[in-house]
Formats: sequence, structure tokens, C-alpha cells
Amino acid sequence: MAYSLIEYRSQIVSGTLPKDDLVELKKKVTAKIDYGNRILGLDLVVRDEAGNMLDPDRTSTVSLFRAHETASRSVDDRIQEEKTRLQNLEMRRQTLFSTVHTYSLLMNLKNFVCNIGEDAELLMSLYDPDQSEFISENFLVRWDSMGMPKEIEKLNNLPALFTDLSSTDLMRQRLFLVCQIIRVGSMELKEGKKQTGGLRRPFGVAVMDITDIAHGKIDDEDKQHFIPFQQIAMETYIRQRQLIMSPRIPSRVIGENEPLTAVFNKVIATREVNHKGQGLFVTMKLLPGDLTQVRKDYPHFVDRSTAIVRKMGFPEIILPGNVRNDIYVTLLQGEFDRGKKKTPKNVEVILSVHDDEGKPMEKAIFPGAGYDGITEYKSVIYYQVKQPCWNETVKVTIPIEDVCRCHLRVMFRHRSSQDSRDKSEKPFGMAFVRLMRGDGTTLRDGRHDLIVYKVDVKKAEDAKVYLTLPATWAEVEEKEKQTGKQFHHSGVIPVTKDSFQLATLTCSTKLTQNVDLLGLLNWRSNTEDLDQILQRLMEVEGSEIVKFLQDTLDALFNIMMETSEKDTFDTPVFNALVFIITLIGDIKFQHFNPVLETYINKHFSATLAYVKLTGVLNYYVGHAEEPGLTERLYTALKALKYLFRFIVQSRVLYLRFYGNSEDGDAFFNSIRTLFLSFNSLMDRPLDEGVKIKGAILKYLPSIINDIQTVFDPVELSVLLAKFIESIPDSQLVRQKLGCMCKMVESDLFRQPECRDVLLPLVTDQLSGQLDDHSTKPDYEACVQLLSTVLDNLDRKNVGPTRGHVQLIMERLLRRVNRTVISMDRSSPLIGHYLACMTAILKQMDDMHYSHYISTFKTRQDIIDFLMETFIMFKDLMGNVFPADWMVMNLVQMGVFLRAINQYSDVLNKFFLDQAHFELQLWNNYFHLTVAFLTHKTLQLESFSQEKRNKILNKYGDMRKTIGFKIRDMWYNLGPHKMKFIPAMVGPILEVTLVPEPELRKATIPIFFDMMQCEHNFSPGHTFETFENELITKLDQEVEGGRGDEQYKVLLEKTLLEHCRRHRYLSQSGEELALLLSSLLENLLAYRTITHDESPEHRMSCTVNVLNFYKEKKREDIYIRYLYKLRDLHLDCENYTEAAYTLLLHAELLEWSDKPCAAHLIPRGDGEHVWTQQELKERLFQEIICYLDKGKMWEKAIEMGKQLAKMHESHMFDFMELSQLLKKQADFYEKIMHAMRPQPEYFAVGYYGLGFPSFLRNKMFIYRGKEYEWLEDFSLKLLSRFPNAVRMTSTAPPEGNISNSPGQYIQCFTVKPVLTLPKQFKDKGVPEQILNYYRTNEVDQFQYSRPFRKGEKDPDNEFATMWIERTTYITAYRFPGILKWFEVKSVSMEEISPLKNAVETMEKTNEKLSNLVQQQACDRSLSVNPLSMMLNGIVDPAVMGGFSNYEKAFFTNAYIQAHPEDRECIEELKRLIALQIPLLADGIRVHEEKTTEQLKPLHNRLVTCFQDLREKVEKQYGVITLPCSLTEQKKSRVGSVVMPYILPSTLRRMSTISTVSNASSGLSSGSASSDGPSCLSSQDSLLSRPSDRRASVLSRSDEDNRIARKNRKEWSVSKSQNLLERQSDGDETPPEKQQRPKSLQLGDRRLTLSLFQGVSSQLSLSNPLSPLPASPHTPQTPRSSSYSSLLTDNDASTIDTPGTPPPMPPKKHPHEIDNSRFSTEFSPPLPMKIESKPPPPPPKARKSMFPSYEHPPQ
Repeated sequence: MAYSLIEYRSQIVSGTLPKDDLVELKKKVTAKIDYGNRILGLDLVVRDEAGNMLDPDRTSTVSLFRAHETASRSVDDRIQEEKTRLQNLEMRRQTLFSTVHTYSLLMNLKNFVCNIGEDAELLMSLYDPDQSEFISENFLVRWDSMGMPKEIEKLNNLPALFTDLSSTDLMRQRLFLVCQIIRVGSMELKEGKKQTGGLRRPFGVAVMDITDIAHGKIDDEDKQHFIPFQQIAMETYIRQRQLIMSPRIPSRVIGENEPLTAVFNKVIATREVNHKGQGLFVTMKLLPGDLTQVRKDYPHFVDRSTAIVRKMGFPEIILPGNVRNDIYVTLLQGEFDRGKKKTPKNVEVILSVHDDEGKPMEKAIFPGAGYDGITEYKSVIYYQVKQPCWNETVKVTIPIEDVCRCHLRVMFRHRSSQDSRDKSEKPFGMAFVRLMRGDGTTLRDGRHDLIVYKVDVKKAEDAKVYLTLPATWAEVEEKEKQTGKQFHHSGVIPVTKDSFQLATLTCSTKLTQNVDLLGLLNWRSNTEDLDQILQRLMEVEGSEIVKFLQDTLDALFNIMMETSEKDTFDTPVFNALVFIITLIGDIKFQHFNPVLETYINKHFSATLAYVKLTGVLNYYVGHAEEPGLTERLYTALKALKYLFRFIVQSRVLYLRFYGNSEDGDAFFNSIRTLFLSFNSLMDRPLDEGVKIKGAILKYLPSIINDIQTVFDPVELSVLLAKFIESIPDSQLVRQKLGCMCKMVESDLFRQPECRDVLLPLVTDQLSGQLDDHSTKPDYEACVQLLSTVLDNLDRKNVGPTRGHVQLIMERLLRRVNRTVISMDRSSPLIGHYLACMTAILKQMDDMHYSHYISTFKTRQDIIDFLMETFIMFKDLMGNVFPADWMVMNLVQMGVFLRAINQYSDVLNKFFLDQAHFELQLWNNYFHLTVAFLTHKTLQLESFSQEKRNKILNKYGDMRKTIGFKIRDMWYNLGPHKMKFIPAMVGPILEVTLVPEPELRKATIPIFFDMMQCEHNFSPGHTFETFENELITKLDQEVEGGRGDEQYKVLLEKTLLEHCRRHRYLSQSGEELALLLSSLLENLLAYRTITHDESPEHRMSCTVNVLNFYKEKKREDIYIRYLYKLRDLHLDCENYTEAAYTLLLHAELLEWSDKPCAAHLIPRGDGEHVWTQQELKERLFQEIICYLDKGKMWEKAIEMGKQLAKMHESHMFDFMELSQLLKKQADFYEKIMHAMRPQPEYFAVGYYGLGFPSFLRNKMFIYRGKEYEWLEDFSLKLLSRFPNAVRMTSTAPPEGNISNSPGQYIQCFTVKPVLTLPKQFKDKGVPEQILNYYRTNEVDQFQYSRPFRKGEKDPDNEFATMWIERTTYITAYRFPGILKWFEVKSVSMEEISPLKNAVETMEKTNEKLSNLVQQQACDRSLSVNPLSMMLNGIVDPAVMGGFSNYEKAFFTNAYIQAHPEDRECIEELKRLIALQIPLLADGIRVHEEKTTEQLKPLHNRLVTCFQDLREKVEKQYGVITLPCSLTEQKKSRVGSVVMPYILPSTLRRMSTISTVSNASSGLSSGSASSDGPSCLSSQDSLLSRPSDRRASVLSRSDEDNRIARKNRKEWSVSKSQNLLERQSDGDETPPEKQQRPKSLQLGDRRLTLSLFQGVSSQLSLSNPLSPLPASPHTPQTPRSSSYSSLLTDNDASTIDTPGTPPPMPPKKHPHEIDNSRFSTEFSPPLPMKIESKPPPPPPKARKSMFPSYEHPPQ
């Protein structure tokens, strides 16, 4: 399309195009532009006929609507055409055939492949095999002996255009392109010097079926079609002899003497051609249009070199300027006597054209298109055939004036194959035929049997002699009948026995073969038979009459005028004239209308014809009931237009020559009589002459414009009005309205005096049709008439129209309104009626409006009118005309605006006072104006700047006009305002949200006025109703896309200004203004983020809005946003958060049978009537389902218990209760068995002004998904903010970052702080149960960062290693309605090196205890982790054990410097001592599981442990534990339950002995002594560091003593077994000399191999094999496992000791005083005292302490 427009533009700017071509090109360009606009979704552009854009100010509303309709239909047709072209070519062709009547077929011969060896002629034509007739003349191509075209420049390009083809020609059942190949050379294809040359001999044929191309099924001009060549057999002289002598021998090949027509008929029938690769290559394309049109539309196809091949006949539509004079002559066949020869002759037919004197007409014969004419045509020669059949057609073209004296002459000559003989051969026969007959008609079309005369007489070639003789045997027969004498064969020129036939076809626009037509033209020579001549004229073919239209009409009027004394021939001439006029009305001859018009205006001269014609017409109309005249009258009525053109022109000529004379009254009377006759005819019953009545109504208006030129227009209007009134109301309604429509379209209606007569008639008729009580009104005909009237009244040149508009307004406006209201919006007529209504309102001025209101009799009538008008206006705006009809929509809106303003004055005048105030009317008015103001057509901000400027310049901003009117009307209400609160809050809000600053400033104060009204009139002096409605509507509008930041600021500013000036609203109004501003901020953020790809952002904004409505207790909106949030969670598969979201809705409901309020029921469930209990139960079921999917079974059980209690105690639905309990049982089992990964928590800070307001400079805690680590989370977070910079520091940012315009993100992992439920305190709780509370039901999170204070001690860095611990508290507990919550408080504390050492020892003891129990309970586990941990404690090789603690904290200098740390130092000593019994149990278990390979290591561990035990017990005392922790207890289900062992529990279970060395030897690696031991009553807390988790257990305020109970099995916590990863920088120092090589663990490879050997076994799926604690405890088989196992990272940290050695404790125990501990966790355990060597120090955390290459000294 773009290329086409560029090409068109270059043609336009070239300035070389003629005016007509420029107009056509302009139409093409605008059509393409309009089509492109529709494709691009742009507005429709309406144009006039010249392609110029219409100005709505200068165009009537109806014309504008019609232009829109036409333009839209044109574009739709173009789009449909494109679709059809792509989808269904057949449909496209059918459409084309129905609209175009003449076609052309373009054929281009690209090549002819055939080895002939001589020159050849190719004759190509179109052929119908079913009718055995050629459709076109021949296209001739001459080929040379080298296989090339004679004109070498035409190589590969020999185009021919077959023209004048009608749709009937193309839609034939079969259509072929046939090619006859004629060889030009010798008689036979053989070498010989004396061969006769130049003979035309048959060679072959080629045929192609082009039916599909003609039908339009194939349309590819580039495709080359191959037409196979069928050669005829060349028979020799001997073969000829054999055929003659043995005629019974059948010939299986096509002989050369078979006629070529017979040959291609056979080929068409058999469809089999043995072409051997020989044939023609052609391209074909069907082009719509005649020659002129094709040359214009397809100049690249048809140029000067294209041969024009005419159809042998006329096209379907004959154009007046189409001059043609062709005679087609076909040489058919002959039979020739062989005379003295033994064989038949080789006959050559020579055709020529001669005049009466025998002179040949030069170049009058055309053998085929593409070449000039020739004087003499020689036929093909069939070798020795007695009855040759040629079927060769040539075209004879001679000047029209020479036809009458020319004839065709045919000479017959025998041709010899030998040149010497051939030269002596002379013509042996001659025949001729005249082109024009004696009666003046052209030679009849068809077959002619010619007489063959001898030529051996000298007079045979003398034209003057043989022209006196008969030419055909038909002439002989006719002459014999006339004279009765027999024809003598031996006359002047003897007649031969030979016979010859030819056929002729005349295609001439100047010659006629019709005797009757010729008789009329020469009527004066035969006046006696004039009646018959006129009668026979109506039997003449139409194409013959239109050739001689002017001559025929002249003859008819001459007859009428020359016989004017009597009326003998008036009726026959009238009938003949009607016949001719009717003929030209036929579609085939419609192009002759201009010829007829020209004749009437320039050549017609019968001044008295009007008398004759009106007389006959009056007679016909007056005697219409006579059977013989009815059909004639009907035909005359069809020709009424041109009959009156003749009548009027005759009258004009008469007046021009004779002036006004006495017969003027006679003419007028004849017209009056005619109308009276029409009236009486129309007044008859319906069944009489319906056809005649319909014809009168259809054709009578066509005479108005002509007749008013010779008749008084006003009187004519009166006659027409009486004519319409004479028709009964219920008869021929559509025809009557159509007739009136044409009257209005006539020039008569443009004259004010005539309108005064006709318009009341029109309005009466329309009023009757559109009346509410009318039965079956014809809406289409009515709107057509009304629109025509309004269109005429809206023109400049029609005189005054005010009174006429008033008449239409009074009679039709209300009826049109009601018609529009009752009409279905999908009706195709609704747009027409709306255009009419708009046109009426547009043409009404202010006085019209005032007058119209005054016509109503009562106030109620005015109310009814205004009510229906307001409702109708609101309904029609933008709902009728398509959206792209921008101009039409704006015109409609402009007209409506003016009407609304007029009607608003009526409201103020009649319905404002207290007595007559109409609430509903005012309500409808306000809703209409608001709908008008907010209509999309007027929202200029949504348009381009150019379009906006055009609208503003043309129409202005109509929103401001109507907006100011709304404001004024509101303030006019006075005390009635309260009636519109809260109903009008929403509509006024819509007005204020329109982004037009002036409009907003003018209308926002209405809100304050509403507040003031409600405050003044409400009992409580509040504006709560207004506030609630405004919040509701504001939410809806902003969510719908309206409102912006500027509106928020302006609303807040305006309300604050007004409220602060008010005496009573200053405080409450200010609160509302600030509240609305806050709400708008949240809503705008929510709306902005709804289009964000990040669901997290959408959730945040949704929660912000949610919280706002929760605070305002707006449950209806609150619940709506709850479900939006739920849907967002479900989309992200956040089932837990979706459940907590729905729980908020459930909490609003009660367990009661109260019916649910409508706002409590979620959308989609509103049809069902719910009680609160039913809805709450349904919500609980849904919540439990989501919790199950989120693996939150503990919460699901809690919800299920509530529901179960209701079913058990209140609803008594035990079946449902059973299902609930089954679900709970399933959930309990899932808690203990199902895999449930613990989520990570991340702290995220968003710093910088580049973030949205709900994120800006805030910190959040995020709950990660399953298996989501920090790296994955960070990438996902940064993908939402591609421009953000990730901060490397975890410290709070400085002010320059927070206030910068950029985006900075801080992200790191935090550890949740465990808050244990009360029921689990001091209980042995399985690990699976505790795991839930480690990462759920939490709102505190910690992050620890090591740092140094003071100078670094090169010998002991632990003395200055401090910990900065930050605690974050979130606004809500996790999990909740979001996966993240904002941090509400941040606290920070510093942990001293001593307290850090205490925590480190606690965690080491915890890990050791739980690892020992795990190894004892599950024999399948590898012992390697235990080996590594024991070795790292009892034989520290890298960090030097706890000696570092002794050096740092147990010195007198430290104690004196830090007297406040005495309790912590004692606690540290006690923890060191506590390691000994734990190590003793570990070594015992290790001995039981040691393999032969590990025995040296075990012995080394025993030795080291004894040394360590001795040292520790000596320095820090002896601590005893209850009975072995590895004893097992048989549960009720046969499973081993392993409780979680807290450090505080270990301390309680232990007892410190005052004896410094109460130890016994450990011969087997463990020794024990049973006995009771007092539990310490100290408070404690578990604080477990790991590479991914840390949790803190608070201690309770009171100490609890735990009753002693026998426990035989314990659970090992996963978190208790998490050990620190060895630092990559650690190196193992050389081992002690006494350590055997087999026990050296300093090699890193051994460490890794030990770990790798066990890591694969550390899985939840591995059952724990119990190990008996003593020989008296039987082994307990396990049915299932509840262990929580090591991860790879956990296991890899066990092998390296790293904790500094603690100082020896004092002889008495010390309590640990830590304010962070709030929960006491101390299960009752049996006590067991073990004497063991002092343990090695615990290892240090990699994350806190650097590793050393050598142990500190």
C-alpha cells in the first residue's frame, strides 16, 4: 500500500495528468488512505465526490451521516474484498462477474517449439467445442523456418488481447484456446528444386482448455502454460494411392487432408496428444473491462504492441461511440469435379473484394489480428481432396460508404506440386456475392451456397457482366418463383457442376440487415403499409435500433407531424416511441441514455408533439380498466420520464417559436386532466390495478423537474398533494412514501411556496406512520423521507426555513424521539433516526425551544418529555454511531450539549421551587450531564496532539461547558441538595476526575458543599454518609483507571482550604482530606503496580489498600481486595499465604445462623443466600485445603479442631465430623513422616527515591520458597529492578544513599528466633514437631556480625572478638497474608568475647550430645562423623583447644579488669566440665561401632580423653548426667521417639561434684555409675548457629524442677547436629610424636574422605538402629524414624577443632544469667554419673573466628 501511495504521489506532483485522470487518481489515493486508517484503527474520514474532506459546518447533518455510511461501507467492501481475495477466489470472481459486463482476455505467446523446416502461420482464437463455433477472430503470428518469429523483436513477447467478451461468453461450460498451424512452402516436405513454393498447407493444431481461467478459478499472469502440439500425418503419393485403391484399410492416424477444425475437435474429445515435447508456451490473464478500460487500468499489460483480437459479434453492452464495420467471411467447403484428371484437384480458394467496376479494394481483407490487411487471401490447400472443408475465417473491412457497391469475389485454382506445371494452371471457377442486397439491407448473416461459374470465358472476370447474374442458388430459387422461368446454366457465363459455400457475419454499427427497420427509415416510399411498419418495428432487435436511434426517432416524429391533421398514427407512433424508450432503459443499452438526452435537447424539433403525446397518454390513463390498454399503460408509465421530456421539450419549442397563444390553457388542462385521471385511478380498491398504481407512484416523480419548467410550480405542488391524498392510508404505504421522497428530492421542494404546500402533507403522512398507535409502520421508508426533508431544509439556497423547521418540530420531534427509544439498538435504522433527530435539534434555534415547551398543555407533559429526552440522550451517546465516526459523534455531542443547556433552563424555570420540585427529573438531568462529560469521545487527553488541536479549534472543550453548568445547577438546588446525597457523590466524583484543571477546580468544591449540607441537616452533625460513599466510589473509579497524582494534590488542597475556613468542619474536614489523600496514594500505587509483571509488587499494594479499608471498617471493599490478594497468591502457588488471606474473611463471620449481609459474600456467590455459619464453614474448608497444599498441617489441624467442635457440639453433623477427624489424622501423620523443607528468611532493604512509595527507604523480611537460597533470591529480586545496585554492606545505609534518586538494594540472610508454645515447655518433643516452630509463628529475626574492639592480641585473638547482633521485629508474624512483612523495630546489642565463648561451648555440647544419641539409635549410620567430632575435641591439633579461653578469660588480670564477668566465667568453666560426660558417652558408642580399621584411632581417642578428663575434673570439677541418654523407650506404636536435647536440659541433668578427681579408668573407652543426680534449676536457652540457621530459645521467669521419669529413647534434632564448615585456609600442623601414623587426621584428604563416607547415609529415609545403653536393656526394633539428619555442609564441619580451651571451673556450679533467654526447656531425664577424662575444647565457628596455622602458645 505504501509503495502504491508513493507512486500515486509522484504522478500527482508531476503535473502532467489531465484533469479527469487527476480526479480519478485522487479518488484512488483517498480510498487507499481510508482503508489504511481502518486497518490502523484510526478515525474514518468523510469526503465529498471529489475526495475533499467534508466540513461539518457546511454540510447538513443528514448528508454528513450519509457520507459516513458511504465511506464506512466502501472501506468494509474493500476489506471484504481483500479477505475474499485471500480466502475464496471463486467468490471474488462471482462478485466481479455480477458487477462487470465486459471482459478482456490477455494472452502472451512466449514461445513455439516445433521443427517445421519452413515458414509457418499460427492462427489462434477462442473456440466453444459444445457449440462448434469460434468466438473471436484469429490472432495471426508468422514464424520463420529457423523457428523464430518473423519480427525478431517480438521474441518471447507476442501479446494479444481478446476483447468484448461478455460474462455469458466466459461462463460457457467449456472454452478453449485453439491454434491452427499452417505450413507455408511446398506441397510436400521433401527436397526438390522444382517444388512449387508459397503454398499454405495444414501442419497441425494445439488446443488448451481455458475454462478455469475464464471462470476466474486460476489467476496467475506469470504462470506459463504449455499447449501440446498435435501434428497431422504427412502422407506420400504412394500412400494416397493405397488409400484410393484400398479404401477399406482404416487409418489410425490423423491425415493431412482432414480439415484442421476436425483435427482439433478430435484432440479436444480425446485429450491425448503425442506432442514429443513440441508445443506453445503462453501466459493468460482475465482482465475486467472493455478495451478502453483495460488500457486505462492495466497499462503495464496492454500497450501499442498488443494485438487487439475482436469478438465475432457485439459486446454485451454497446457503447454509443463504438463505431465498427466488420464483415467476417468464413470459407466453409466445396465439391469440385476432377474433370480430365485421374485424381481430385488440389483446390486453392482466392478471396478478394471488388467494386461494381471490378476494381479490387486494396488491403480490405485481414486474415488475423496483428498484421495489416491484404488485397487477396489464399486458402489452405488440401492435397487431392474432392470435397475440401476449409473453415477459414477472415475479416473484411471497407468504408461504410463503399459497402453498397462492393462484392466478394472467389476464384478457384488447381495447384500443382511441381513448379513448371503450377505456372500453367489457371483458375477454373469463379463465384461472387454482393455485400448489400437490392432492398438496401446488408448481406444476411449465415451460410450462402454460391454458384460457381466457369472462368475460361473472357467475360467471366468482367464485373459488369457477372454482377448481372445471380450469385447464390437462393437467388435463383427466388427469381424462378417470381418469373416462373427456369434458370439456364449455359448463359453468358456457364455454370459448373462445382459447389462452394461460405458464411458471413456482419458486425456493423452502421449497416442493418433488418427490412422492417429499413422500411421505417424509408416510410415515405410506402405510406400505405405504415401501420404494419410501425407494428413490426417493435419486433426489431434492440441492437439494430440503437444503431439508428436518431434516424428512427426522426422518422417517428416526422410521421406524427406530417399526419397531424388526423390521429390515425398517433397511437402506433406513441407505442413505438415507448418501445424505444423502454429499450434504452435495458441494462444492455443503458449507455445510450446520453444519446437520447442529446437528441431531445439538440435534435428534436417536433413543436406540436406534446399535443399528440399528452392526448394518447390521457387516453391510456383514462381507460386503464380496459384489458387491452392495461399492459400498454404500464409500459408507457415506465417510459413516463422520457415521454414527458419530449412533451416538455416540444412545448418549450412551441413557446419559443409561437409565444404564448390560446392553446396554453389546453396544455395546462391536459396536465390537470392527467393528474385527475391519476387521482381517480389511485382511489380505486386495492385489488384493482395494483401494478398500475405502483408504476404511477414509482415513475410520476420523475417528471416533476421537467414539467415545472412549463407549468406553475405551486399549482403543480397542489396537484401532487391531491394525488398523494387520493391514496387510501393503508394502501401502498412504502410506494407512497417513496414517491413523496422523490418529490422532496425534486427542485419543487426547494421553493418556499411549494414547500408550504408539500411539507404539511409530508408531516401528516410521517406523523400518522410514526404514531404510537400505528400498525406496522414502515420505519425504513419513513426515515428515508424524513432525512431527505431535513437534508433539503439544511441547505443554503432553499430560502427561509424557520417556519418549516417549527412545523417539523411540532409534528415530528416527539414521535422521532419515541421511535428511537422503542427501537432496538441493533437495528440498522437506529443510526438514521438518530441523524434525523440530531438534524431537527441542530436546525432549532432558541425561539424554537421556547415555543416547543410552550406547546405542552400541562406541567406533567413537560416532565414526561424531559424525562424521556434525558434518558434517551444518555442512552444514545456513543452507543449508536461507530467509534471511528469521530466527526459524526462530535456533531451529535455538540447538538446534545446545546439541547441540554436549553432544557436546564426549563428545569430552573419550572421545577426548582419547593412546590414543584421533581427529584427524579433532576436526578436524570445530573446523570445525563455526567455521562456527557465523561463520554470517551470528549476525552481529549486520549487523542494525539494534532487531533486534540483540531477538536478544540472546531468544537472547543465541551466538557468545561457542561461541567460549569453542572456546578451552577448544583448550587441552584439550595435546600434540595440533601436529596442528592449520597446518590450524586459518585457522579460528581466522575466529573472531578476528568483530567482538565479548570474543570477540577470548578467542581471539587461541590464535595465541600455536600459535606456542609450533610453536616447541617444530619442529626449527628456529621458527614459520615458522604464520606463512606466517596471512599467507595473513589476506590471504584481509581481502580477503573481514573485519577492521578495531580488530582490527589488538588483534592487535598481544595478541601483543606474550604474546611479550615469553616467554623465546624475545620477538624473533621481536615481529617477527611488527609484520609482521602492517603487513600488516593495507596490506590494510585495499587493501580500503577497492577500492570507490573512482579506479583510481589501487586501484593504489597493490595495489602496497603486492604489495611486502609480495615482501619476504616469498610468491610465490603476490604473483602473485595482480600479476594484479589488471594487470587494473586494462588497464581504464584503461595497456598499458605492464600489460606491466611481467606482467614481474615472468615474472622469477620460468626458461628451463627444470621443471614450474611451482601457485602460479606464474595463476588460470584451472591446468588446463593448464605448464613454466616454456612459461609464460615465453607471458608474453613477452603482454608484447610490451602494449608494442606502449603504443608502447614499444624495450622490446618488447629482450624479443623474449631470446625470439628462446631460439628460435634452445635451442628451435630457427625458424618462431616468423621471426615474432619480423618483429615486431622492424616495431617498428624504427615507432620511426622512427610518431607518438609524449612524456608530461609531474608532481610531486604530498598533505599533511594527511585523506588515506589510503598518500598522507598524501608526494610522487609522475606520468607523464601522451598529450597530457595540467598543467591537465587537475590537474582530474582534484582530482576524486578534491573537498574538497582546491590549493596555489599549489611550495615544501615547513610543519608546520601537514602535520598539519592537511584535504587539501592540490601539483601542478606537472617535467622528466625524460635518461640516455643507453652505446651512443649520442659517436654521431650520430637524433632519433626519442633521443626515447624523454628521457621513458623515467628516475628523476630537475628543477624550476627563479628568485629574487634581494642588492639588485636597477636597471641590470642579471641580476647577482642566481639559479636554485633541485630534483632529485627516484623509488623506481623510469619507466615501471614504476605511472604514478606515490613520491619517495624530494629535493636542491636554487642556480645562480649566471654559471652561469645559461653555460647560457643553451649552449641558444641549441644551438637555433641545429639550426635551421640543419633549414632546410638541408628546402627546403620556411619561412625565417621562421630570419630571426627570426638577427635576434634579430645585431641585439638589446630586451634589449641580451650587453652585460648584460659589465656583470655581465666587470668587474674582479666578477672580484676572485669569483675562483672565472674558469673559468665564460672558458666564457661561449668560448660567445659559438662563436655566430659558427653565425651564419655560418645567414646562408648564409638567403641561399639568401631571397625578394625578404626581401632588405632579409637585407642588414640581413649588415651587423649583420659588425659583431658583428668585435667578438667581436676580444675573444674566433676559433672554427672542422669542415666545414659542413649537408652531407649518403647513407644505405644513400637517406634523410637527421640526428644530434642537442649543445652539447658543438659545443664539441669548434670551434677557438679566437689571431688576434684572422682574418676575411674576407662579401659573400654567408657565407664559409668548409676545414681541420682540433682537437676539444676537454671534458666537456659538454645542458640544454635549453623551455616544457614540460628535460633534462640528464651527462658521463662520461673525455674521448674522436673520430675524424674524413666526415658529410654531420645530424639536427635537436626539443628543440634549441624556442625561448622572447616575454613578453606585451615592447615593441619604436624602431629604429636606419640601419635601413630594411622591416627593422624591432619591430612585434609582423610577428613573429606571420612565425611564423604557418611554423607550419603545421612538421610531421613534411613531408619535409626537402636543401640542398647547397657547389657540389661534389650534392643528395641523400630517401625519408623523421626530423626533429623546432617546435611553435607553440616557433616563437613565436624573434623576440625577450633574453639579455644576454657579455664578450669571452680568447685561449685554457677548459674547462667542471660536476659535474652525467656523459655525454660527441661524434660525430666534419668541421671547417670560417669567418670571420664577431661574433654578437649569445643571447635570454633568458621563465620566468627579466623583459623590458625599453629595452635596458640
